[in-house]
Amino acid sequence: MKSPAPAPARTAVPGAARAPRPASRRASRVRRQLPTSPWLFAAPGMLIVGVFILYPFVSTVVNSFTDRRTLVPGEWVGLANFRELLHDDMFWIGLRNSALYVVGVVPALVLLPLLLALLVQKNIPGITFFRSAFYTPVVASIVVVGLIWVWLLDERGLVNSLLETVGVGRVGFLSDQWLLLLSAMAVTVWKGLGYYMIIYLAALANVPRELHEAAAVDGAGAIRRFLTVTVPAVRSTMVLVGALSSVAAFKVFSEVYLMAGPAGGPAGEDTTLVMLVQRTGTGLTGRVGYASAISVVVFVVTVVLMLLVLRADRKEDA
Repeated sequence: MKSPAPAPARTAVPGAARAPRPASRRASRVRRQLPTSPWLFAAPGMLIVGVFILYPFVSTVVNSFTDRRTLVPGEWVGLANFRELLHDDMFWIGLRNSALYVVGVVPALVLLPLLLALLVQKNIPGITFFRSAFYTPVVASIVVVGLIWVWLLDERGLVNSLLETVGVGRVGFLSDQWLLLLSAMAVTVWKGLGYYMIIYLAALANVPRELHEAAAVDGAGAIRRFLTVTVPAVRSTMVLVGALSSVAAFKVFSEVYLMAGPAGGPAGEDTTLVMLVQRTGTGLTGRVGYASAISVVVFVVTVVLMLLVLRADRKEDA
């Protein structure tokens, strides 16, 4: 009687999948990685923010309560710097000019880029060239832009030469206190048009075309469609542009500095607050503590401006 044949031995198949690990082991490994991995990814950004934003901010606030100078650590003086601000004529001149800059620049930067965006949003032949042309001042260096406008508005510049040719006579754009400030505002508006135009173009792309078509069917003209359809649809974007341009206008420095010079125009009457910070806190004898106090005031005013804009927007929503 023959014995039964032995069962064939199982051979390993190359490339066969291994048995999956238990779910509990994989979960424990994930739990061990979660507490540290997110912090490793966030660490570079947090380090940059801490070194270049948080530390300078805290240091400025602390220095505003001291009499620190450039080469002298200084001692704690409390609110002495802020009390001195109340009796500093240059501080009030800087505050006046910065406030006037906001009043003169912000309405133009809220309305004109919107109108410009409406002009260039249509896809017609050659419109790409105009979009690029309007955006070119944004990417240009502010130093280059300032020097170009100084050459144009100088006593012997192109603008005055043209005015003299037509019999108007030369105008002191860079020597008159108020004309110099208005000229700097014009440069700020000219350079910022393209930037805010792009923001409005993104907002206008989300406005349903059906709204304009329905308004046109009802007999609304272009102006009425702009007031009843376009403006309500981009109102939140207008608030954003108003907040951004308000903060930028109140902290203006480069345009006025390049056109008025380090002295701030005739008798320093065109000095802004940021220019006063630069003038007071730099140099071997710079009053760092006093300049820090002015910086704190600038920070507080800009925060108040943003809160006022947001509050106005909430009231409009209500």
